[in-house]
Amino acid sequence: MTTTKKEIPSMVINVEHLVKSYGDIKAVNDISFRVMQGEAFGMLGPNGAGKTTTVEIIEGLRTADSGHISVLDLDVARVPSKIKQRIGIQLQAPSLLPLVTVQEILELFAGFYKRSVPVDDMLELLALKDSRKVLVKNLSGGQQQRLSVAMALINDPDIAFLDEPTTGLDPQARRGLWSFIEDMRSKGKTIFLTTHYMEEAERLCDRVAIIDHGQIIAMDSPRELINTYFKESAIQFELEPAPPKVVLQSFPGAKEVMVSNNEVIMYSENIPVTMSAILKYAEKADITDQLKDLYVREATLEDVFLKLTGRKIRE
Repeated sequence: MTTTKKEIPSMVINVEHLVKSYGDIKAVNDISFRVMQGEAFGMLGPNGAGKTTTVEIIEGLRTADSGHISVLDLDVARVPSKIKQRIGIQLQAPSLLPLVTVQEILELFAGFYKRSVPVDDMLELLALKDSRKVLVKNLSGGQQQRLSVAMALINDPDIAFLDEPTTGLDPQARRGLWSFIEDMRSKGKTIFLTTHYMEEAERLCDRVAIIDHGQIIAMDSPRELINTYFKESAIQFELEPAPPKVVLQSFPGAKEVMVSNNEVIMYSENIPVTMSAILKYAEKADITDQLKDLYVREATLEDVFLKLTGRKIRE
């Protein structure tokens, strides 16, 4: 009886002790991580956390102050042009040529690379076939977003860097793009994703790195991060005025409390007793009619992010 040896995925991105400063501000402060072939890797962080700077240095769009980065076993600092032939980059706010058609801009970008996907195939994949003769300036926001993804993938990249790829898309279009990304990953492509949608990160990413103040403060699979930082369920509601945090923390069963304006999230190890305390508080204060959207849910990646950074990702 013969046994087949399980193939170990190779490392395609290696970041070692990366540092980047702007004046007195350390945008990236000595971070290290690796991304493996076929992995969907997400980087999450509040605005100004350093994620965009990190990604742009990996892509060869910015230079590091110190540290070493290799992509596909190539040194980013020495041979950035070779790397750019093998990666695809979708920017959050791309500069699209307004007076050319969708088909023309894809043909133009395909010509920049030694290998490329047939334009017709890319139009089909990104649901742009009916818009092939439409000028870019006349596309809707969602169509422009899909076009920017198509431009990033036209060279059939080994690694696709997607920066907020579903921003501006309606829920149906967003899920369609999720399926496309999942299909890419199933074919062995590596995805490096930045996103503000925690549901997106949970669904698509094998691992995520949470970055804040230029440092990686947590990195693991979404499920493992949730299991590591939360053993409790969450009770979420709105109440005006919101009770003081010290009062909420005194409720039986409550382990942690997050308050943002009138929105309250309580993490409880005993949902029934905490829920009862919430209702009794509202009744005693005669503000039951102000208690809105009260529900119980399991902890999510959004909760992990809030706990580690003290703020929501869009703040």
